[in-house]
Parts: sequence; structure tokens; C-alpha cells
Amino acid sequence: MSKVCVVCEKRSVIGGHTARRGMARIKGGAGRKITGRSKRAFKTNVHKIKIVDAKGRVTSAYVCAKCLKAGKVKKAR
Repeated sequence: MSKVCVVCEKRSVIGGHTARRGMARIKGGAGRKITGRSKRAFKTNVHKIKIVDAKGRVTSAYVCAKCLKAGKVKKAR
């Protein structure tokens, strides 16, 4: 089971990281040089909690913090 929010289907996204060195031209340097690029994952703030579904059953599901804070799901007691 992947860590995807059951309410808004938010998931981790693949992006990139750029490593730079040098001083910026505006500060009197020769300019910033790119020394490396690598792939990285932007992880979501997803928690596994017990929720009450539409039929009143208690199930365990992944919910993001944004949906939890907005009250889009009801936590089980």
C-alpha cells in the first residue's frame, strides 16, 4: 500500500536538486556555477490513522495533514 492520501490523493512527487558554488555576480563574484544535479523525492506529510468511513466502519488509512486539519475525515475514538 503506497502512502497516498485517501481524501485528496496527494502523493510524493519527483523533483530535482541543484548544487551550486561560487559568489553571485551582484556581490562581486564571477557568478554561480552548477556543480551537480540529482533527482530527489518531495515527500508528503501523510499519516496512517484510524478513521470512520461513510458506512460507520473503522478502517486504517493514510490521510495527509492538510485534510486532517481541515476536518475532511473523522478520526476513530
